[in-house]
Parts: sequence; C-alpha cells; structure tokens
Amino acid sequence: MKQAALDYHAKPKPGKISIELTKPAETAKDLSLAYSPGVAEPVREIAADPENAYKYTMKGNLVAVISNGTAILGLGNLGALASKPVMEGKALLFKRFAGVDSIDLEVDCESPQDFIDTVKRVACSFGGINLEDIKAPECFEIERRLIEECDIPVFHDDQHGTAIVTAAGMLNALEIAGKKIEEARLVCLGAGSAAISCVKLLISCGMTPANIYMLDSKGVIHTGRDDLNQYKALFAVETDCRTLEDAIDGADAFLGLSGPNLLSPEQLEKMAEKPIVFACANPDPEIRPELAREVRSDVIMATGRSDYPNQVNNVLGFPFIFRGALDVRASRINEEMKVAAVYAIRELAKEEVVQEVVDAYEGIELSFGPEYIIPKPTDPRLLGNVSAAVAKAAVDSGVARLPYPAHYPLKSLDHI
Repeated sequence: MKQAALDYHAKPKPGKISIELTKPAETAKDLSLAYSPGVAEPVREIAADPENAYKYTMKGNLVAVISNGTAILGLGNLGALASKPVMEGKALLFKRFAGVDSIDLEVDCESPQDFIDTVKRVACSFGGINLEDIKAPECFEIERRLIEECDIPVFHDDQHGTAIVTAAGMLNALEIAGKKIEEARLVCLGAGSAAISCVKLLISCGMTPANIYMLDSKGVIHTGRDDLNQYKALFAVETDCRTLEDAIDGADAFLGLSGPNLLSPEQLEKMAEKPIVFACANPDPEIRPELAREVRSDVIMATGRSDYPNQVNNVLGFPFIFRGALDVRASRINEEMKVAAVYAIRELAKEEVVQEVVDAYEGIELSFGPEYIIPKPTDPRLLGNVSAAVAKAAVDSGVARLPYPAHYPLKSLDHI
C-alpha cells in the first residue's frame, strides 16, 4: 500500500491536479484576445465593477484549499509543505464530485494573525475558501475572523464537513433505534475542532445540550472545572460524572473523535438498548466494529473507514456545499446552509439505491437500516440533492447574491 500510494502520486507525472485551457490559443488573434491588447477590456470592466470578475474570470467556480500544515490528517504538525499532497487531494475531490476548480495554497506560518492576513490578501482571487488541517484551538479564531472579513464563503472542512455528515448519520441512526433526538443522551469522546463542531450542529438539529457529555484528555467537561478554554466551556454540564466510565452508563449514543481503542467492550455493554456508536478515529477506531458486534448485537455502528459500513466521509458534503454556495454567489456558508446539507444527506440514505452505487460496491445490497445510515460517496444524486438544499437555504437566509438557479437541481456537471 505504501508503494502504491507513492507511485500514484509520482506517476505518470507528479501531483494530482493540473491547469487546463478553456479558450483557444492557437492563432495570433487568439493570443491578442487572451493577453495584450484584448485583456485590457475585461480589466477595465472589473475595475469599474468588481462583480464583473465573475463574468470574465474563473473566480465564480474557483475555491482555494488553504492550510498551514499544523494538523495534517492524523499525523500532526508536519509543516505547510508536507500538507500539499492532502490539499491537492482535496482539490481533486472538488473537481471529481462537483466540478469545482480548486487551487491548493500552503501558508508557511503558525501565527494565526499572519495566516489570517495572508488569506485575506489573496481572497479576492477566489469564489470560496476551504480551510484544512489547521490545529485547534487556533482554527476557530482563524475561521471566525476570515468569515467576518471576507465577502466569500470560508469553510473549515475539518470542523463542519465532519459535523454535517456525522449529524446526518446520527439522525438516521436515532430514527432506526427508535430514539428521539431531544431525549437522546450523547457521550462525545474528544474536544477538538471536529468534536466541537459536531456537537454544535447536533444541537442545531435538536439535541438537548444538557444531554451531551463531552470529554477531553482530563475527563468530562463539567461546570466545576476551571481549566476550560472558551470553546470547551460552552459544553460544560452540571454532573457528577468525571470519567468515560461514568458518562457512558446508560448513554444512547457515543461519538468518538479521539484515538484508537478508547471505548472498551465493558463500557459498550453499559450503554442503553440499541446503542449508537460512531467510532471515527482514523485509521484505528475507538472500538472495532467486529468487537462491538460481539459485545452488542443491537449496536448501530459507524466509523471513518471505507472498509466498514457507514463511513463518515467528508466528501459527502463539502464539494456539494461549495457547489450550491458558488452557484448562488453566497457571501458565507451559514448555519442554515449546514443544516440543509444535513437533511439532504440524511434523506438520500432513505431512497432506493441506484445502480451506479451497487456497481461501485460490487453488488452489495444496500437499503436504509443499521448497515446503511449514510449514502455512499459514489451516489450521483448527492450533487443535485445537497447542492440544491444548500443553494435554497442560502437564498432563504439572505446570504445569496443570485436567485435560486433555474437549472437546479443539478443532474450533471455538463453546464460547468
């Protein structure tokens, strides 16, 4: 696998993305239109009205994938340059699934202010910005500031992409288990950027804050602690529970965004009937599905891995969220748009699986239930359903600059 991955990135040419021409450049006339003197005309138009950049350049379909490499996948702070394969990979997924052109930018700085200043200075070139692999807690302030100071969508996918797909799967799992979201008790192991965003979005979808027990490396985040930063403090609950062992007793759902093998079989046994376990640590989950099912045959299980059912995979969300946001020229991706994406992904899992998905997964039977609570990334309906839901939410919430597109919901990317 190691050699195959290296060969994939190196051959037949290094990297995963390239630039293609969209206009002819063969004749002297072509070149005079592409550059001097013809290029002066769109320059004047954009100088007169910056909105013309969407008409005469690729800005409206261009997203920057930006990182400083301080939290690369599960590998940690390996520096900006080392993050480039991941950022190129994100650009590949944008193009493959949603027809979004994307350029990766690796910013060699760890100072949040330097990073913010750099991104602000280049933001006018793009229709949107996808932040990636930036460590917590700095990522929260970086995203907040950039959302406030840029007039295009800024989206930290490690936070919100994970949260959107997690929430969609969790809502379906609760439905299958016969549990109401406002009554369900959740234990969240992990208090980093993804965990905090997941819990925030679950609350937006109806989960009761007092029923959520979040744990960091020091145990349950409760109101008696005086060592919490401003982000963790939002989730402090009044409780006598101090450890995972305490909190898991009778819990309806477990969300793991922490590390391998941190949920024991004994702890799983203590959960409520039809427990829901999202063990999303990668590559090794908090508890392996095989072991979980040995302990609890009634468990509804999801992981971050593609070799198990119910993969929590960000690619179900971010390409289509940006597609919808770009197509109505949204100024930001707000909570209404995120919730709309959650419900679009959730409902797609309930529809009959199309043949393209069956073929991609070697004929495995898939239907809504404990083994299929989240759609597969190869489902072509994600493009239409999620993009349309996000675009409509942008229009309805007042952050869109264009009306809902007449060609929506999208059936293909032929128009791009």
